[in-house]
Amino acid sequence: MSDPMRPRASLRTAVVWEVLKDALDRRVKVTGRESPSLDVLDTGGGSGNFAVPVARLGHRVTVVDPSPNALFALERRAAEAGVADRVRGVQGDVHGLFDVVERAGFDAVLCHGVLEYVDDPAEGVRNAVGALRPSGTLSLLAAGLGGAVLARALAGHFTEARQALDDPQGRWGEGDPVPRRFTADQLTALVEGTGVRVDAVHGVRVFADLVPGVLVDTEPGALEALLKLEAAAAELAAFHSVATQLHVLGETRDAEEG
Repeated sequence: MSDPMRPRASLRTAVVWEVLKDALDRRVKVTGRESPSLDVLDTGGGSGNFAVPVARLGHRVTVVDPSPNALFALERRAAEAGVADRVRGVQGDVHGLFDVVERAGFDAVLCHGVLEYVDDPAEGVRNAVGALRPSGTLSLLAAGLGGAVLARALAGHFTEARQALDDPQGRWGEGDPVPRRFTADQLTALVEGTGVRVDAVHGVRVFADLVPGVLVDTEPGALEALLKLEAAAAELAAFHSVATQLHVLGETRDAEEG
């Protein structure tokens, strides 16, 4: 996180990427295999925002996404990054996951930006967990309720903020592009309901979506300072309730790992 030329878009992924990279490194150590490569599934992985960097670490990544255009972009992006041999794109979705990938076939599963849009989030989480080997890592990222309420209120849309707060799906109105939002408790309950242990919860984009872009883009050192602030606040439960997104890291462990 010391690159002064890091684009502002990194604010959307920096916290999750650092957590995910550390989790994958730990998973490599406990596998005890001769090859350090993991089998990683990225369901809803789109054009490869996470899949390509994960492949750059040396892992084999399967991306499942319903959009042919996104998969085409993924193929091009992987080729440009020199990791085409480690990235495979498959058309499908989390509800029909086992029509296109095998059960219990992956060391890690990413389910980012998926639960907001599926008909049954609990089934989505069950399928993501079902794709894990007996010992594996689950990375779950979804829209946070509190961040949306705060954003609408700060924009002066107080009625919409109240509607999002009261709505069972966390929507602020008919024009809301996000079908569903979650609290940290709701997401952890979905994960724990599958028998997976929650290792950590992180608030993502706690401040980034509230800070004026002109400040970040023009003030020397502002981007780097904001990235450090986001990282420091991410694990503090007090900030989970106002984060734009919530990240849950879960672990399954077989008997040999204890």
